[in-house]
Order: sequence, then C-alpha cells, then structure tokens
Amino acid sequence: MSVPMLKIGAVLSTMAMVTNWMSQTLPSLVGLNGTTISRGGTSERIVSALYPSPEEGWQIYSSAQDADGKCICTVVAPAQNMCNRDPRSRQLRQLMEKVQNISQSMEVLDLRTYRDLQYVRNTESLMKVVDGKLKVASENPRSLNPKGFQELKDKVTQLLPLLPVLEQYKADAKMILRLREEVRNLSLVLMAIQEEMGAYDYEELRQRVLLLETRLHSCMQKLGCGKLTGVSNPITVRASGSRFGSWMTDTMIPSSDNRVWSMDGYFKGRRVLEYRTMNDFMKGQNFVQHLLPHPWAGTGHVVYNGSLYYNKYQSNIIIKYHFRSRSVLVQRSLSGAGYNNTFPYSWGGSSDIDLMADENGLWAVYTTIPNAGNIVISRLEPQSLEVLQTWDTGFPKRSAGESFMICGTLYVTNSHLAGAKIYFAYYTNTSTYEYTDIPFHNQYSHISMMDYNPRERVLYTWNNGHQVLYNVTLFQVIKTSGD
Repeated sequence: MSVPMLKIGAVLSTMAMVTNWMSQTLPSLVGLNGTTISRGGTSERIVSALYPSPEEGWQIYSSAQDADGKCICTVVAPAQNMCNRDPRSRQLRQLMEKVQNISQSMEVLDLRTYRDLQYVRNTESLMKVVDGKLKVASENPRSLNPKGFQELKDKVTQLLPLLPVLEQYKADAKMILRLREEVRNLSLVLMAIQEEMGAYDYEELRQRVLLLETRLHSCMQKLGCGKLTGVSNPITVRASGSRFGSWMTDTMIPSSDNRVWSMDGYFKGRRVLEYRTMNDFMKGQNFVQHLLPHPWAGTGHVVYNGSLYYNKYQSNIIIKYHFRSRSVLVQRSLSGAGYNNTFPYSWGGSSDIDLMADENGLWAVYTTIPNAGNIVISRLEPQSLEVLQTWDTGFPKRSAGESFMICGTLYVTNSHLAGAKIYFAYYTNTSTYEYTDIPFHNQYSHISMMDYNPRERVLYTWNNGHQVLYNVTLFQVIKTSGD
C-alpha cells in the first residue's frame, strides 16, 4: 500500500506575540520522496520578530484536508499584532517621525520668537526716544547741536542689534511657510492611508488568523517522529548570565503555557528563575524565583510536565522538584552513574548526568565505570524515577561536546567549541548506531547545554552566556488515520 505523504507549504510571519509563539511551532520536514517540506519553526519566527524583512507585507493563511486524507497546510496571513509589519504601517511610522520633527521645529520657533519679542519690547521706549529726536531735527535742523547729534548717534547704535533679530524673523517666516506646506502634504497622505485602511476590519482579520492557526495546530498533531537531517542557523534570544547555564520551557505541558526557566551556572546553584512568557524572558522582567532545597550539578536539567528534574550536587541522585507546590516529590540514585566530573562532556562542568525529554518520554544520559566511560542511555519513569530500560552506546562520553534526544534517538556532537557538528546517532528502537555529518553554527564558540524540546521541535542551547535556539529538519513519513 502506498503511504500518503503530508504536504505542507508555508510562509510564516510573526503570527503571534512572543508570549504564545511556543505553542505554534512546526519543524522543517523532508518527505520520503526527497521533496523538501519547509516549515517555519520557533527559531524562524523569532527571526521574523527581531529582524523583519523590509519587503514583507500582507500574507494569507489557511489549512485543509484533501479528498485523499492528506493534511494540507498553507499559510498566508497578516500578523496578529495589528499588522505592524504592513508597508502602510512603516509609512505611518515615517509620517509620525516627520510630525515629530515638525513639532520640534515649531518649539524652537516658539522659543526664539518669545525671546526676540521680549527684546523688541525692551527697546520700544528707546525707539520712541529716537523717533522723537529725529522729528525735532527734521523740523528744526538748527536745534541739532553737536552734543545732541552725538546722543542721537548713540541711541541709534543701541538699536543696531535689532537688525539680526529682524533678519531672523524673515528666515523664520520662510520656515513657517515650509512647515505649513509639509503639514498639508502629511494631511493628504494620512487621509489617503485612512481611506485605504478603512476597507479592512482588523479585528475580524485577527480572529480569522486565530481560527486558522487553531486548524493548522490540529493539522500539526498528525506529524510523527523522524530522523534528524539538518539544523538551522542559530537564533540568539538573549544574552544573560555567566558562561555556563541552562534555560528551557516545559517539554510536555499544554501549548498555552509559555513559561521559561533559567538556571545560571553549573554547580552549587539553587536559584531558578521562572518567567511568565518568552517575551518576558527576552526583556528580563516578570519572573519569580524558586530556591531549590538541594543545589544542582551540571547543566543537564529538564522541565517535564510541571516539574524540574536535575542532578543533585556531588551525587548521582536525581531530584524531581514540583514548581507549583515548591517541593521535592521524589529523589532517586541513578545506580552506578559517575558524578562530580568523573565522566563529564568534553567541556567539564560537572556534566556527568544529562537529563532530557523527547517524544518518547524522560531520559538520562550518563556513564558508569563498568561501561568504561561510554555513554549510557536510560529511559526513566517520570513519577518514580525508576530506570525502565538502558542502552550502552559504546561512545566515549568525554569525546562528546553535548547530546540530545529526538524521537528515541541520541544525537551527539563532537565538540562544544567552534566547528562542532552532530556526528553520532544511537537509535534506541533498534539498538544500532551510525556516524553522521550534520553541521551547525556554534556562534559563540562554547556550548554548555543543548537540549531538544519535542513540544516546539527546537534545540535550546546555552552558548557562552547567550541563550540560543536552533530549528531542526526531520525526515519522516506521516500516515493518515485511514492507513
């Protein structure tokens, strides 16, 4: 039987505020027939939010399912944030800048005119004296003796500063004419834009976008697991904290929850910052602090279904900390696991035990002395932290820069420094491995945390004090419910 392929074509704008972009991410896909299926993931939407293209304007948005049961998603839509990337919006901003410049010019004119008017008023009496003496002199020239002539000359000299004031008045009069013409032109343009924009009901358009996004999100749920084939360019979300740390969103909670957690440093830390939204995290505002009862080791923490899973400092104990109750629900020793820089990644930092989550659940990546320092993968039961199954990859952990799980496959990088690539993959479903060659740009040259989020299908990284995202490209086949 032929396998129907999911065909998705999309052009995404920043279709939501950063506060809810997490819930609407799609991965990039590659179909079985080799056709590239491009979907904007979280990182691409962050790019659109931070660096909008100047030629971007109106877009349209829709989704449907064809007669063969194939899920077809097509996007062309105005941005939800009241179309602030529409060309007319940019034009309005330019007009507002012109109005501001005119306002500033008017203020300068007002100040200068007031000052000069005061000067004219102060010299008014002097002008009357000069005028009177000139009248007397013109009616009776003989009355103007040398002393009177000198006095009149001195009075006229005192009036000479009025000349530049009058010259400035003439220049200001020309400026007023120019400003009046500028205001007239601005009024005409604004009227034209108002007439054009009046044809659109933006609230109705926004509601349509929300409805269509819901349909697209439903369409996304048909996406299954796949094999990693590519990583996008890095997107820097924020620069904060020290050189080492970790940041994350919940890998399992409903898409409406946009909280972000940040944990600075790699040992003895206890302070976890919880931001209300991604936008708040980017701005460093609206956060609460959780003070963990036990300090952490490394940066391999993960938030899974409302709880933080982390390695307790100077031990191989895994702790499950529940954010809402602010309490430890369970803690369990990971039997035989090395700790305290016994088997860390190549960058060190007490990174012996790396906890992570993917589409298949909760995992621990570590190593033991009996395994000779090779990477061990264990799938954990989230409630009790019991080990459900374990795989020995045969790959030396000290040779790995970082690692992450996608769809039950562990992907390992060959370095934490510049020039790193993803070059080893271990498939837990078949207990096999292969060497890969998937490049990615290590922009800040020192990655101390790299984790996949299956809810958003992006990679979270902490890179030399920068919080960075990568979108991923997965090779996958999607079957419809009728197959």
